[in-house]
Amino acid sequence: MSKRIDTKWGMLFCNENQPNYYGSNHAHIIDECVQPKPVIDEVINYYQSKKIIPRFYIYNIENQQNLITELKTRNFRYEELVSPVQLWNNRVVEIQNNKRVTIEKVTKENYQEALDIESSIKEFGGKESIEKVYNEQFNHSSFTHYLLRFDGVACSTACIFEDGEQARMESVATIEEFRGRGLIGQVIQFIQEVINRGIKKLWVFPINESIEKVKVWISNSKKTNNGTLIFKWKKY
Repeated sequence: MSKRIDTKWGMLFCNENQPNYYGSNHAHIIDECVQPKPVIDEVINYYQSKKIIPRFYIYNIENQQNLITELKTRNFRYEELVSPVQLWNNRVVEIQNNKRVTIEKVTKENYQEALDIESSIKEFGGKESIEKVYNEQFNHSSFTHYLLRFDGVACSTACIFEDGEQARMESVATIEEFRGRGLIGQVIQFIQEVINRGIKKLWVFPINESIEKVKVWISNSKKTNNGTLIFKWKKY
């Protein structure tokens, strides 16, 4: 599990057990970086000390030109992602209850069933990596996993990360033979009802166009097309 360090300019994420996983090891910058040089120095020194390639996730790029320019002069290379971030507006969209569907929290008893579903999704990566991440999340208090059954058969999963009054949809998955039945919608609505008691913001970062459409419909969310730059230091 990544260690999060809050700084004056953003956040540092680090997991020395998964040094090559971008999401677990990067400097996260959303607000405008007024003094980029000391920030870049701090990030480089921190990750170099742990033998990890320094990386930046930079959001709101229209306000980050000073930072971007400085990174380029330091021989960082970059890729740009279009990230249609969605923010749920806390209204639960009612969909017809499917009596063939049951949803439960993942526990030690159904852990292997949920893991088998996640491991079958090729977009999530290799089986060994998935098992390691899933185990770390399962044993961390900020993550909650859910398992959906259709006629008693385990076929869909979802994961939520919570931090204070905010939460993030980490993943949703359905095994191939059960896709197209609206099961993701069922599990997302269930999660909305659960977290609506104390969570003020639910963030969703779609992994592909089809998932994005599902979440827009179910979440009734506000969409912000937020360009993202990922910088990776090539001198390391």
